[in-house]
Amino acid sequence: MTTSSLQLVWFKRDLRLADSPALTEAARHGRVLPLCVIEPGLWQQPDMSERHWQFCRDSLSDLESDLAARGIPLLIRSTDILEALRELKAFYGTFTLWSHEETGNHWTYQRDLQVAAWCQAESIEWHELPQNGVVRRLKNRDHWAEYRESRMQSPTLPVPALQAPDILPLLHGLPDTPTGTHLSPLRQQPGGRSAGLRCLESFLHQRGRDYRFAMSSPNTAYAACSRLSPHLCWGTLSVREVFQAAELAKKHSQDPAWKRSLRSFISRLYWHCHFMQKLEDMPALEWTPIHPLFADLDRTLDTERLERWAKGQTGWPFVDACMRALNARGWINFRMRAMLTSVASYHLWLPWQDSGRVLARTFIDYEPGIHWPQIQMQSGTTGINAIRVYNPLKQGLELDPQGHFIRRWVPELASAPLSALHEPRMLKQPCYPKPLVDLSQAARTAKDRIAAIHRHPQFDAISRGVYQQLGSRKRNGRSGRRQAPANHASRRRPSAASPQLSLWDQA
Repeated sequence: MTTSSLQLVWFKRDLRLADSPALTEAARHGRVLPLCVIEPGLWQQPDMSERHWQFCRDSLSDLESDLAARGIPLLIRSTDILEALRELKAFYGTFTLWSHEETGNHWTYQRDLQVAAWCQAESIEWHELPQNGVVRRLKNRDHWAEYRESRMQSPTLPVPALQAPDILPLLHGLPDTPTGTHLSPLRQQPGGRSAGLRCLESFLHQRGRDYRFAMSSPNTAYAACSRLSPHLCWGTLSVREVFQAAELAKKHSQDPAWKRSLRSFISRLYWHCHFMQKLEDMPALEWTPIHPLFADLDRTLDTERLERWAKGQTGWPFVDACMRALNARGWINFRMRAMLTSVASYHLWLPWQDSGRVLARTFIDYEPGIHWPQIQMQSGTTGINAIRVYNPLKQGLELDPQGHFIRRWVPELASAPLSALHEPRMLKQPCYPKPLVDLSQAARTAKDRIAAIHRHPQFDAISRGVYQQLGSRKRNGRSGRRQAPANHASRRRPSAASPQLSLWDQA
């Protein structure tokens, strides 16, 4: 491998210095110039928002401080990446470009193709290195778990010794807000590596003991869940260092409850990379059903239903409380995310692409590779996962039996008697909206429509093909048996309270 003397390290969703393969390799080959490009085109996408930028900006500020402490500047440009690269080539001549392999949304996928074409035309070497368990150009999923495990077990990388270029181009600061972002900022988790390390420490040694059980209810999940998902999303922490820290804590713990919770958490780190691999292998699943027969579903956009669902005004108290809490905080636990998606896709029969974009803008931990496969899984369009039509009344009675969560987030129901709080038919408050649809009838209709697709003569054959491309090969328990494709089994409908192997809250 031949490299130029200048090593340009392009930071994207890997906003840290430790355990950074791209930075470590660049430092081995010469003087390093760290680059961050705030791309207007990215922030104008319908799945991006200002709350993402708020976390990203915190993280970039922390990264900038970490570099400054080592005498290294962070070069920041608010422009198109190709324009930034052209500027640097005009200033320095040739350089070597380093970055991590990104499994992002469709816009970043297309942008990376353009960068690759430009580098080839300009004789610029571009080295992309993996930073998690996602394997690029994977032929099939048969040995993916082994590749992922090997990466997770490899030693983490220390911060490398860095040397800055002798001459620097004009430095710019971080913008307050990129053009085109959606939604206003909110009080949310702070970004940055220092905040991420504190979050990891508190979860592994203080908050996480009851994780296995407390993660289901929105009353307890905010404290009991790791809350590391936005840090993994923006790369202030690496999946590998979190995995190894959790394994170490489990090894040293003498408390069986801690061990069980940490084991459960570690399993969700596996699913984190598993779902991202799906988008890596099938980039079009951001807008195309994983199982192609589900393109025949007649889900149509009803803007009033979508808006009322997005604002927490559906007329179902527990659904509205969850959506309003999510809007205010930018985070809610997995089970509630699954319920919100189920209500949108089944009861309201909204296109999953539209409700998925609403949630993408709202989650501060929006990770495209996890988000879109999960949206499809909870909307019943994969063909290899069990159909779960969540009953929001049952969920509310089970997870918020005293109505504390509802009363907090739906203040117009604060004085409603507990006997009526979960049941819209019994509510008499005129200020609270009536339900958008009849819950039971809507669920039956949705199940019938989904069942009609499952009865298609080609459904099972196509499902087997989907499984071969995207299905998990993770071994089951002590038996060592591999998980089988869903086909006929996928038609079973477990209750909404069934244990979830999915990782929507990314642990």
